[in-house]
Amino acid sequence: MRRMIPFLFGLFLCANALAAQYRAALVADMDTGRVLYQENANQLNYPASLTKIMTLYLTFDALEHNRLSLDDYLIVSQSAANAEPVKLGLAAGSKIRVEDAIKAVAVYSANDVARVLAENLKGGQEESFADLMTRVAREIGLTNTNFENSSGLPNDDHMSTARDIALLSMAVYKHFPQYWHFFGIKSWVYNGKTYTNGNRLLTSYNGCDGMKTGYTKKSKYSLVATAHRGNNRLMSVVLGAENKDVRANIAVQMLNRGFAMLNNGSVPVAVNTPVAPVVQTYVQQPTTISGAYNTAVNNAAPKYTNTAAPSVIQGGAGVQFGAFSSMSAAQTHADNIKNKLGISAVVEPNGSGLYRVRVYGVSDADAQKIKSSATSHGIDSYVFH
Repeated sequence: MRRMIPFLFGLFLCANALAAQYRAALVADMDTGRVLYQENANQLNYPASLTKIMTLYLTFDALEHNRLSLDDYLIVSQSAANAEPVKLGLAAGSKIRVEDAIKAVAVYSANDVARVLAENLKGGQEESFADLMTRVAREIGLTNTNFENSSGLPNDDHMSTARDIALLSMAVYKHFPQYWHFFGIKSWVYNGKTYTNGNRLLTSYNGCDGMKTGYTKKSKYSLVATAHRGNNRLMSVVLGAENKDVRANIAVQMLNRGFAMLNNGSVPVAVNTPVAPVVQTYVQQPTTISGAYNTAVNNAAPKYTNTAAPSVIQGGAGVQFGAFSSMSAAQTHADNIKNKLGISAVVEPNGSGLYRVRVYGVSDADAQKIKSSATSHGIDSYVFH
């Protein structure tokens, strides 16, 4: 134990010296879900283009269920063509092959192509795709994540945490290993132009094979980086770094720290440093990665990846428990329903600034039973079809 004290003290000094340069970080074992070191891992942050990990997760699911093939062509809408700022510059009405679309998102983080995927996978509506993203996030244990678009472009309600991003990334690795190589592509040529991956660790860190960078003015610089050495495979997540250099350096430190802790048999370390909250209204759910890892990486694909409308997954009816002006109020109500009725309701925007709390895909009889149970608990609701 004595030999561990200098090592852990060094971790403490390092964390405090660098804390002002980033908002959150962690390093975890990808094969077990064990978090070796975490700092502010449950603090809400804007995920920026790390959002595209979920966009690609759903794309891979569509490939696996034969709703897409790598050689299919996707149509570019005017809305997708208008996406800013990082983009391929595809013209409205043009087409892009699915495999090229995946590379455009994984390598270049193209916002226009992320929207192309979203619109083609969910009936031409990015908003509907964002709803699907959030539902799937809940299915795989991402309890503090809400998606409002497919790319991570700024939106005050578009939130996640380092812990949730790690779970999502592990789910991609476990559910769709056949597509993992897309995240390790260093450069990609399309229409005669070469696009270079923003993850500099792919060329500078031994064993790095992924995964995704992110940046917006609000989120600052973020990175998920994965690496394997021997039989060990680790993932680091860095959110809210001041610049690209800090983002890369902290990721390297996290990975080095993780491999050293595995070699030394160190106990996990959790650090909380003072950072100003990025948002005041969102209600966080207290969670740990260990409690959700098995959910995130289980063998079954999430039920919401079905292309059918949620109302016909199990039955043609649903129950609405109200509509609220803020997502935080809606989420609080959904939690209340879970506690009192034992039902997991989804929170979704309705397109007019309100957030609905709903249960989908139940039979008429079950919908009536849910409504009766809600009434007995003093909760207003109505059945819809």
